[in-house]
Parts: sequence; C-alpha cells; structure tokens
Amino acid sequence: MHQINSKTFITENFLLNSKEAEILYHDYAKDMPIIDYHNHLSPKQIAENLPIGNITDAWLGGDHYKWRGMRANGVDEKYITGNTLKEDKFNKWAETVPCTLRNPLFHWTQLELKRYFDVDDILQPSTASEIYKKANSILATKTPADLLEDMNVEVICTTDDPIDNLEYHITIASRNIFTKVLPTFRPDGLLQIEGANFSDYIKKLSTCVGYSINNMNELLNAIQSRIDFFDAHGCRLSDYGLEQIYAYDFTEKEADSILKKRLVNKEITKGESNLYMSFVLYKLCKMYHAKGWVQQFHLGALRNNNSRLLKEVGADVGCDSIGDFSQAEAMSKLFNSLDSENCLSKTITYNLNPSQNEVFATMMGNYSEGGVIGKMQWGSGWWFLDQKDGMEKQINTLSNMGLLSRFVGMLTDSRSLLSYPRHEYFRRILSNLMAEDIRKGLIPNDLPFVGKMIQDICYHNAVNYFKFNK
Repeated sequence: MHQINSKTFITENFLLNSKEAEILYHDYAKDMPIIDYHNHLSPKQIAENLPIGNITDAWLGGDHYKWRGMRANGVDEKYITGNTLKEDKFNKWAETVPCTLRNPLFHWTQLELKRYFDVDDILQPSTASEIYKKANSILATKTPADLLEDMNVEVICTTDDPIDNLEYHITIASRNIFTKVLPTFRPDGLLQIEGANFSDYIKKLSTCVGYSINNMNELLNAIQSRIDFFDAHGCRLSDYGLEQIYAYDFTEKEADSILKKRLVNKEITKGESNLYMSFVLYKLCKMYHAKGWVQQFHLGALRNNNSRLLKEVGADVGCDSIGDFSQAEAMSKLFNSLDSENCLSKTITYNLNPSQNEVFATMMGNYSEGGVIGKMQWGSGWWFLDQKDGMEKQINTLSNMGLLSRFVGMLTDSRSLLSYPRHEYFRRILSNLMAEDIRKGLIPNDLPFVGKMIQDICYHNAVNYFKFNK
C-alpha cells in the first residue's frame, strides 16, 4: 500500500460537521470528567503504578480488536500473541493500520497517538520507528495513575471475580490518586456449571470463605459473604457476560440436587444446567437489590469460535463474534419476576447483535419506577458496536424508544490504559448528531439547553445513577 501523506488527521473539529456541533462539543462535552463504569483494566497494574515503558505492551498486549485486524491482514500469529520482539510486533501493527481505513481501529489508533503522544502522523511503516521511540520515551515516565489523570478519568470500575481478594483495590484506595478505582462483581464462574473447571472453582470459593460448600444453602451463604466483602470495598455494580439470560422454571430443591451432582463430577443434562443457572441468577439479582447495586448484562456473544487458537493461545484472543440468541422472552421473565417482588435493581443491558437494538431498547422501558430516574438503561454500543455507526444507531434507537436525556453514557470495556479517547469519540459523535437535528429543525436551536443535556449524558447522569460516594 502507498504511504498515506495526510498529516494532522485528528483535527480540532474531527467528526464535527457544523458550527453548532463544534460549540456543543468544545463548550459543553469536551471537558467533562470521565466515569468509566465498565472496563477490564488490571487493578494490579494500577496498584503497582509503574511506568508501562513500551507502547507494544500498552497497545497490543491483550487488545483483541487489534489482533483481529492483524490476522485479517495476514500477520503471522507470532507477531500477535507470540514471544517475538516488541518492536517487531509494533511494526506489524504499523503495517496493518493503513489497511484499517473505515474500520474504527483507524480512528482509535490516531486518536490515541494524538492524545497521549501528540503524534499527528498516520502510523504506517514509514513513520513507525519515530512514533515507537517517541511513545516509549513518554511511557517511560508516565504511570497508570498519570495516564488516567491526564484523561480526566474520575472513576473506573474494573471487572473482578467473586473469589478475588481485592488486594490491589485496597492498595489503590489507600493512596491519594486522582482516579477512584472500584471493583465490579462478575460471577460468571458461579453460573458455568457445565464447565470442566466448575468443581475446582467452587473449591476455590470454599477456601475464600473458609468453609466447605456441599449444597445450595452453603453456596448461597458463600455468595452473600463475597457480595458483602465487595460492597465493603466500594463495589456498586455487578456484571454478567452471558449468551442470554437464563429464566427457566426452578425450585430450590431441584437446583440443590443438580449442584450436588456436579460437585462430585457427575454429568448433568442441558435442562438441569439451565435450571441451576436460572436459580442462581435469580438469587444473585435479589442480593444485588438488597445492596442497592446496579446490575449489568452483556448479552449475545458467541465465544471461542476458533478451537485451534483456543487450544494454542487461549480465550479472549479475538475469536468471538456476534451471536443470534433469542433474548426478549427470558429478559421479560426475569425482570418481571424480580419487579413483582419489588427487588429489581437498577439494570443496564447491552446487546451484541444490532438486529436486537429495538428489542433491548423497548424491553428496558417496561420496568420504570416512580422516583428513580432512568432506572432501566439500555447501554451504549458494546464490543463490535462501539464504533461510529453502532453508536449512532444506539443513540437514535434510544431516542425513539426511550429517553436519551437520561442515558448514562459511554464506557471503554477495554483492557488498555490508552483507550480513554473512546469517550472523546462518543462525545464528538453525540454532539454532531444533536447539531444535525438542530440544523434540520428537529429540535430547538437552543445550544445551552442541548449542551446541558449532552453534559448530563457524558457525566452527570452517571454520577446520579451509580452514586459511588454513598
């Protein structure tokens, strides 16, 4: 591919197509603090707070978005997840970037280079060496805490297993740093009863709580103990990464019997697995409500499609895709059951299949509650959908089916400390969409009014919704 000659691609008015959009972004959205209420950052890395030192580590370590792009470009796996030299991996990414035109990776790459390293050049083979050296010289002095503060990140919520001892969160909380780092309770391991490692996981939970778990009552007590522990250390959210919600009919006696079978490594049927997961999920939701937590459901990923790479490299390496699971009926059944008992928590759902946008948006409108603003949220474009087209469709659908003005806004869902320009990306897209409506006469030409709504979506709604300071 020929060299791209464009410089200063990320201009001051990138993605802003009118004077109104420029005002809405620069005067209202740009400087709002960031609340990143769902990500996969490493608490250990933040607690140790050592400079990352190398952009390959910061950028390519664990970033399955980039790995997919590199594989599509024919890059050998040794340059992606192998043990080759860091600069060689970076150079392979630099070869790939020009081929990502019209993929969000191109925008994200250039935004991150601009915001963290003041680089205007397009990353490509001819600029790779200079960019690599400049980025590394800056990363040699910047700690994770510095990088978060530079981006005005006020709160982050990591994703944590119930058996985590939260030692790194405790260390971070003892220090005076700009960004508050809180845990999120992610109990997927408790639900995966069909998995080969389920019994081992329950043994680890037993060690964590200090007693054996041999039946459902003991399991529920252990879960409650871990929820209490997380709550004491600032946790205010839970999360699930599921194909779909499980809401099959159950009795506690049946669930107990299924658990006992699995704990002695007996095989169970798919129906038994569904019953167990439905029961435990329901109990978890009730425990969250008692704590006043927000619950999140990330639904619809078809994971580990490439068995060869799963065996060679592992999970979460870029071999997941959009699934076509049925969602509406189970969501309705679970949420209605909880609502009927007055124990439905504030809830955010995220769909991975864009054909289900309206399904999710309308479902969340069924369980509003007087006195609770925006209780049920349809979350921002997730994973394959957190790009310009996906964000615009999410914003437009939410506007049509619910109240965009009460939306709690963007999150990174990222493993990289260099991902925070995604919030800027969202804010520019939101500002431009609202400005287009003004220019078309679809909403009043009242920039302060619209600007205040944008500020609410970018920051204030999340502050009021999550109540991290309670």
